[in-house]
Amino acid sequence: MTGTGALRGRVVVGFDGSPASRDAAGWALAAARERGRGLVVLHAVMPPVATGGLGIGLPPSLDLIDQLIEGAREELDEVVAELTAVAGATEVTAVVEVGSPSTVLLAASEEAELVVLGSRGHGGFRGLLLGSVGAQVAAHSLCPVAVIRRLPDEGASRIVVGIDGRPAAESALRFAFDEASRRGWSVEAVHAWDVPAYDLLIVPNAPVPVPLADVADEEVRLTAEALAGLREEYPDVDVVERLVRSPAVQALVEAGADAAMVVVGTHGHGPTVGALLGSVSNGVLHKVAVPVVVVPPAPDERDAA
Repeated sequence: MTGTGALRGRVVVGFDGSPASRDAAGWALAAARERGRGLVVLHAVMPPVATGGLGIGLPPSLDLIDQLIEGAREELDEVVAELTAVAGATEVTAVVEVGSPSTVLLAASEEAELVVLGSRGHGGFRGLLLGSVGAQVAAHSLCPVAVIRRLPDEGASRIVVGIDGRPAAESALRFAFDEASRRGWSVEAVHAWDVPAYDLLIVPNAPVPVPLADVADEEVRLTAEALAGLREEYPDVDVVERLVRSPAVQALVEAGADAAMVVVGTHGHGPTVGALLGSVSNGVLHKVAVPVVVVPPAPDERDAA
């Protein structure tokens, strides 16, 4: 991977030449400009592995690797020139790395401020959102990951963020407020909740359900606590609270239909990708059309997990 510090504090966008990755590059440039950060356009080169007579995989020749890197650099140079023409003072650079897309992007997340990906691509980033690459990057990234399925409608200026009182949601909420303050947008904080089903005929010794009013009051309290400190810290951000009794994915998909961005958190490090990403984050990534940002827990929260 590129030497230590080369990507530090920058916005990194995965690029493979597909239309989706071009949209992602444009979105990433805007994000870099808002942050006053440089933009790195990153391409992962995966050389083909030849098979020997006994079925043994043979490493690709150095000449082949050099050819692949040179071909990728030529395309990236064109993209960088296009982005630089509208970048203003934002520095735009191209980086080509040899390795799998997930490995290269996760290594970049150790230094980057934000990693950006298109939802579908070809070549190095094939299968994003449909395969393992998108799930791995969103689940294991050490910095926020923005997945761009399509660009938001022009004039969209509302960030939808899911909250539930957990540390992962608190990190997502802070990202949403910071982004809204930087861009002059508003925040819609969605707290979705539901009551588990009870069937006393099937489980006669089950506890009596908690009164619905008490559950609703508790959810209101959790929402107020989550927002209180950030309201004071970001007085310039207009906030709308929505307490919705429905599955969280459904609530976020509906609220985010015409938003500029939807922000969700992850669970932190765990034994499986599914556990890391969580059913809500995973569902939102697959169903929300506008850009989705997946925010990992803060470093101290990851260490405690």
